[in-house]
Amino acid sequence: MEQEKKEKIEKIAADIIQMSKNRLLVNMRFMDMSLNQFRIGPKPEVTPFSACDGDVYVYDPVHILNAYQLDENYPTRNFLHSVLHCVFKHFFVNTLVNQTMWDLACDIAVESAINDLELNYLNITKAKEQVQFFDLFKKKVKTISAEKIYRYFLDEKLSDDLVERLSRLFKGDDHCLWYLTEEQKKEMGIYAIFGERIANIGNGAGLVPNRLLLLQSWGDISLRMQTELEVFLKSRGTEAGLLTQNLREVNRERYDYTEFLKKFAVRAEMMKINPDEFDYNFYTYGLQLYENMPLIEPLEYKEVKRIREFVVAIDTSGSTSGDLVQTFVQKTYNILKSTESFFTKINLHIIQCDANIQEDVKITTQQEFDAYLKHMKLHGLGGTDFRPVFEYVNTLVHNREFDNLKGLIYFTDGFGPFPSKKPSYDTAFVFIEDEKSTYSMHNNYDIPSWAIKLVLRKDEL
Repeated sequence: MEQEKKEKIEKIAADIIQMSKNRLLVNMRFMDMSLNQFRIGPKPEVTPFSACDGDVYVYDPVHILNAYQLDENYPTRNFLHSVLHCVFKHFFVNTLVNQTMWDLACDIAVESAINDLELNYLNITKAKEQVQFFDLFKKKVKTISAEKIYRYFLDEKLSDDLVERLSRLFKGDDHCLWYLTEEQKKEMGIYAIFGERIANIGNGAGLVPNRLLLLQSWGDISLRMQTELEVFLKSRGTEAGLLTQNLREVNRERYDYTEFLKKFAVRAEMMKINPDEFDYNFYTYGLQLYENMPLIEPLEYKEVKRIREFVVAIDTSGSTSGDLVQTFVQKTYNILKSTESFFTKINLHIIQCDANIQEDVKITTQQEFDAYLKHMKLHGLGGTDFRPVFEYVNTLVHNREFDNLKGLIYFTDGFGPFPSKKPSYDTAFVFIEDEKSTYSMHNNYDIPSWAIKLVLRKDEL
């Protein structure tokens, strides 16, 4: 009798979850791949709620029934809650994070995106209270993503009581699987309840998925979902909401400033043993003289990429932070200093400017760069005008200050008039994303078509 009751509860719970999936599929076609990505099965000994890790979705059947009895929208909303965690790649988390704060930040990001959809079949009782909190909160965090919310919470040092209250308010599932290793999940029998994995997630060698392949798969799903959602919203004439904002954030390209700076390198030949190439004259002479014994003589020069001549322009207007400027220069210095980046002699100009040229320091050796960093002071702090820098550098080029100026890197906040004509050298504008600025939040940096744009975060410097 007990077994029969258990099986009946499991069947009803499975039907409710399937019904929830169907409701979402009918109304949100752009989520078709993400909604069908889980292996789903009951596992009450793992969680008294529901939990997912990007591959499996496990639940307590009794919890599903109770949630449906309380409000038929709960199972649908909670399933979408778990799916969005995976779309936003929240499950791929560093175990060193503050788990309580990370869980809360992820739940707020997901629930806020769901509320922003304003769909009747996703509405629940506590949604109104969530929106009231969110209206106050969004004034402090302009970009609503789990990472930004998490960083804000760590800085604010929320009280335990507030964290507990917010956790109850925004909780939609259990995150226990996020912090377990695949071996731990296997020992708990989580994968044993499923059949062979046929989908494109996993390493094809068994039931346990490869974590990096899993992340890559959800990344592809997220990118496709963003594209389809933006097309869908455009066809309806609807503005992008929090769901689109989160998708853009998670799919945002991460830039490597080190690699970027190397693009400004020029090839040059320097005296250095090259073990990968040899002199063919000695090679053939050896074959002729000793028949089967070639003479191998490594070349005494090697073509390497080195940064020799370029300009770093620093916007010192009042809207650019002095700390960020120093961090940027220090980062640039570290890249130049490492991995064969300096020639024996360099020609680097570091120009500080606002609406006018404030300082030009010429650096030709590493010692001069060390001294500049040690005594660096910012000058200007007025308005921003990019044109004087280009006029000044063009004059330097005309006066043969440079033999082969490869490029100019302009570190700025983006506000100011640009020159009308393309210079003879490559130009890159480097921006630091400021989540407090609506302008930079949407990456609307209007730069000329001939320039390169690089948008970095503070942590990417």
